[in-house]
Amino acid sequence: MRTVAFCRVSTSVQEYERQVNELSGLARKNGWTVEATFAEKISGAKKNTERTELLRMVDYVKTHHINKVLVTELSRLGRDTLQVLQVIELLNKEGISLYILNYNIETLTEDGKVNPMSQFLITILAEVAHMERKTIRERVESGYNNFRANGGKVGRKEGYRKSDEAMKEEYAEEIRLLKKGYSLRNIQKLTDTSVNTLRKIAKIMNFN
Repeated sequence: MRTVAFCRVSTSVQEYERQVNELSGLARKNGWTVEATFAEKISGAKKNTERTELLRMVDYVKTHHINKVLVTELSRLGRDTLQVLQVIELLNKEGISLYILNYNIETLTEDGKVNPMSQFLITILAEVAHMERKTIRERVESGYNNFRANGGKVGRKEGYRKSDEAMKEEYAEEIRLLKKGYSLRNIQKLTDTSVNTLRKIAKIMNFN
């Protein structure tokens, strides 16, 4: 069984050796090999596209026939629920199971199907993410309505269009993923950038 260990701490003064040791012990106990270890010092609330090690890990497991990704707890993968769910979905589609040590649970069964118990957990997390997005939308809408009520105008100026260079600068991470051959749907899941916008970027970069 080929695995990788993924570790994360939030600040530069913290260390992730404990996580590495626990995951190495887990692998030895089960007779698994740890093909690579990915560790980062970054807030788990950051977007996936801001997390270099996370993106490296996703690249690695897709190209090295990895069976499982090991984490000590789900929060090591990230603290933003929606971002975590996006990574789990990508792993599931590649047939790669996420093993969560503190729950002693993994996302896929031995035959590559979604584990019903972990699906229950993921469903709860998805609902939390939905509530978070709903709250954000309500706050934004309230802000817009208040802005309009005070005479403000919302939206781009008539005839406004971002230049190709501005698009390249703003969507540098999406372009990097396009160059690596990620599908538009997978990039959308990792970055939250709409597929329509990704199509525009691909057209600008002549990725056909």
